[in-house]
Amino acid sequence: MKTRILPIVAFTVALALVSVLTPVAAQRTPQGAASDARPLPGAGEGPSAQGAWNMELVSQIGGAIDAVAVQSPYAYIGVGPRLVILNVSNPANPTLVGQTSVFPGIVQDVAVAGSYAYVATGEGGLRVIHVANPAAPTEVAFYDTPGRAEGVAVAGSYAYVADGDGGLRIINVANPAAPTQVGAYETPGSARDVAVAGSHAYVADGDKGLRVVNVSNPAAPTQVGAYDTPGHAAGVAVAKSYAYVADSQEGLRIIKISNPAAPTVVSDYNRLRLAEGVAVAGNYTYVADGYSLHILNVANPAAPTEVGAYDTPGYPFGVAVAGNYAYVADADGLRVLNIANPAAPAEVGVCDTPGALSVAVVGPHAYVAGLLGLRIIKISNPAAPTEVGAYDTPGWAAGVAVSGDYAYVAGYDKGLRIIHVANSAAPAEVGAYDTPGSAEDVAIAGSHAYVADGDGGLRIVNVANPTIPTELGSYDTPGRAWGVAVSGSYAYVADGEGLRVIHVVNPASPTQVGAYDTPGSAYDVAVAGSYAYVADGEGGLFILRFTGEALPTPVPKSILPFAGGATPTIPQLALIGLALAAVAFVGGYFAGRRKWRHPE
Repeated sequence: MKTRILPIVAFTVALALVSVLTPVAAQRTPQGAASDARPLPGAGEGPSAQGAWNMELVSQIGGAIDAVAVQSPYAYIGVGPRLVILNVSNPANPTLVGQTSVFPGIVQDVAVAGSYAYVATGEGGLRVIHVANPAAPTEVAFYDTPGRAEGVAVAGSYAYVADGDGGLRIINVANPAAPTQVGAYETPGSARDVAVAGSHAYVADGDKGLRVVNVSNPAAPTQVGAYDTPGHAAGVAVAKSYAYVADSQEGLRIIKISNPAAPTVVSDYNRLRLAEGVAVAGNYTYVADGYSLHILNVANPAAPTEVGAYDTPGYPFGVAVAGNYAYVADADGLRVLNIANPAAPAEVGVCDTPGALSVAVVGPHAYVAGLLGLRIIKISNPAAPTEVGAYDTPGWAAGVAVSGDYAYVAGYDKGLRIIHVANSAAPAEVGAYDTPGSAEDVAIAGSHAYVADGDGGLRIVNVANPTIPTELGSYDTPGRAWGVAVSGSYAYVADGEGLRVIHVVNPASPTQVGAYDTPGSAYDVAVAGSYAYVADGEGGLFILRFTGEALPTPVPKSILPFAGGATPTIPQLALIGLALAAVAFVGGYFAGRRKWRHPE
């Protein structure tokens, strides 16, 4: 597998995103029967409360980009749990126009019809967004599908949702403010994507290949044909008499559908890594395979020929084509490619989303934890950082904290490693504690080390004598403990499923006192003042406040203290840089797995 370069945050883009973000109040998760359409919360209420307990969502920024749709002059992209609208009238300079509030799920797909965008948000179902004013997109309704909304297509008065284990759902959107299910077809696999042509819906049904469903009567959809592809059908596009199926590891399948009752494969192109996204324009098919965008000449569908390719820096899984440009959802950002000459696609524009690596900084040194252990970098001259020392830990160095003369390294399957760094040129291990799980992160407060220990939850270790670390207590988090931060009497643990607040005033008996279930995968957390900043993988950055005790500081009226117009201070900018850095690593690393988790 080739190495991927995680992009450094484009600071101007980050500030542009920050400047338009508005406060996000706690949202209600849809409840009740899955077949019911849901009215929006009233004024002052926002998206889902996500199983919140003594926690309040303040704001969110960033996330993986996996979905894109284009309706000139705008590109509609899913950025974590939001829909973001970019003006691409100048493809070389995509400009942020507006974005929605936070959805209760991660954006998987988007379709635009008229003045509305229809957004598939996984567990968050189908969201209907009014986009007549792109600067102020407004959610007018949502429909809580019974499965996991992964794909959406709109034709006439109906939205067709590929709903994972929920199969194909047909929603009447004649009145976008009141979507109503009128029909459904339970596919035998896991519906990943859908395309509609004429009276038929073509469903990419995971391990069950392509399903052809007659939807001439939306209330009674009926399967009329099928083709069981050899791989995992993840994406589908239809043009003329052919369906183009992105079949994951098995590449692209071109299936003749002139007789929907008897779909027949006419060719395949299997020189792809992990075909997930596909679009067709004219004589060309554009396939995103997780590594590159591939351009195939399909003038003769029986003999597809690759004519060009572009290796994006991230993980491309979605693609849309308009005119001479291909818009690639690259997880780390939106890449705009000029495809006027399909044999030589060229990147002309980009809109990056945040991404970075784990580091602790104390004085003139940066302590970097990674696959090669602990590296000590002298940064007294930031323009010329120099490595001055290194220690090859016995396991993968997943996290690091520094206190006094010691660096505390979360050594993954090798537990907690304590390294003496008084002489930065000759760091030496002086102690270790083999935790029962896999040490992913560590925080230090006083004489205690708090270790996010994967399946081992939170472990509290006495390091008063660094040569003889001793466990004092532990708390078994419901999810896998990935990240930890400590403030006052509380430990904040990112456990994949969300944030857990643990009272640790008595280290021998830690007790959970708060929680917030995020829509993505909570992998890291930092705390500053009254706020916890959670790196939620594909969900981006969540800013939360613990409300279990009296907190006099009010919820800010915008995402950041200075977003309302005040001049940012250097510490504020530093805080945002660190927060975005936390998002960076998990966003880039885990974004490519968004659809890999489904095959099911």
